[in-house]
Amino acid sequence: MTGATRTGVFAVLRSTPAPVRYLLGGVLVNQLGAFVQTFLILYLTFRGTSVGFAGVCLAAYSVGAIFGAMLGGELTHRFGGRATIVTVMTCAAPLVASIPLVRGTPWALVTAVALSGLAIQAYRPAAAVLLAEYMPEEHKVMGFSMMRIALNIGAAVAPLIAAVVVQVNWDLLFWLDGMTAALWALLAFLLLPKGSKTPHESTADAPPVLSARAVYGTMIRDTRFLCYLVAGLFGMMIYAGWVAVLPLNIVDAGYPVGLYSTVLVISSVVLITCELKITTYIVRIPKNLAGLFGNLVSAAGFALYGLIAQHQFFVIAGALLAVSGLMIHGPSTASHPATFPVELRSRYIATKETLSGVAATIGPVLGLFLWSEFGGPGFWGFCAVLSVIAGSMHIYGLKQPPVAEKVAEPEPEVVGERP
Repeated sequence: MTGATRTGVFAVLRSTPAPVRYLLGGVLVNQLGAFVQTFLILYLTFRGTSVGFAGVCLAAYSVGAIFGAMLGGELTHRFGGRATIVTVMTCAAPLVASIPLVRGTPWALVTAVALSGLAIQAYRPAAAVLLAEYMPEEHKVMGFSMMRIALNIGAAVAPLIAAVVVQVNWDLLFWLDGMTAALWALLAFLLLPKGSKTPHESTADAPPVLSARAVYGTMIRDTRFLCYLVAGLFGMMIYAGWVAVLPLNIVDAGYPVGLYSTVLVISSVVLITCELKITTYIVRIPKNLAGLFGNLVSAAGFALYGLIAQHQFFVIAGALLAVSGLMIHGPSTASHPATFPVELRSRYIATKETLSGVAATIGPVLGLFLWSEFGGPGFWGFCAVLSVIAGSMHIYGLKQPPVAEKVAEPEPEVVGERP
């Protein structure tokens, strides 16, 4: 990271390779129309569907997304990042656009929503692999920070677009979502490079072609990576539960709903405007320390959330600390699977994305249960403790092993062609 320590944000942006710029632009375009997960329940209930069945549809989307991450990793391993993005987003476009057309047929609606989640989520491992290939090593953490910002900008702007679109027609939400998915597929086809940048042209230099069994066998024996995965699982569960519980806690404490909107705006502005600058300092310290410190700062924010009933100041202060913690550890933890050898990378990234999807599904359910049983202080105390545990696990999980240890194959299973 020596080169990154003395490089400012604008210098890194100027030196970002063109394929990475195209990749980030496509991610942003797609996120601007990402309405399914956010507005599906509102849309279906507005169209007369029961809340229970709307919840089933959202669960189907989450299950599809979980399997989509693994599918994306396998497709990327076999066919490359560009081909994967083009294929899955081309499939996602008509699937998402068909949701308004099949909403009257329950089995067709559940199927379309589940397949939409699978196709949409499948592009993420491919995007992470491409970013890892084309971003210079010294700026790789900054590159993943840029991708996080692209996602967050889209997530912040998309509800504003939706607020306008629904005034015209609710169905337009999903047609627009399908259009942005198709546009992302087109941009990937036209702008992203066809081949891999990784220089393995000669047979002698080529990495061993490992079967899925060999890769996952290596992963299971990699205690550091397993520790990293569990810490990430805890972190995503906290985040998903936090998003579900915070608005309810704010209203329950007697504050207006507008306070939650204020928290969202402040959090988004701080994250988008400050993360890259913070990352220029974070890359100067080891990743495992960034993982620890970030989670400790977030834990302090959750502790302040536990005092929401005392004064609304604790809502804003808690949000600022929680988001600051995300900015400190987020880029380092997100980029970690991309540091592994190319023969392992896509499946390591896919595993991380899959567990994130599982945690995002479990988090709101667990969070709402804890909040209903133990109240705000109990829930936020649980988040703070779990965040400290996750940060402590990162001390070991994010510690970079020697190169020889990373590439070692306990029982190499080299085959003649890709599995």
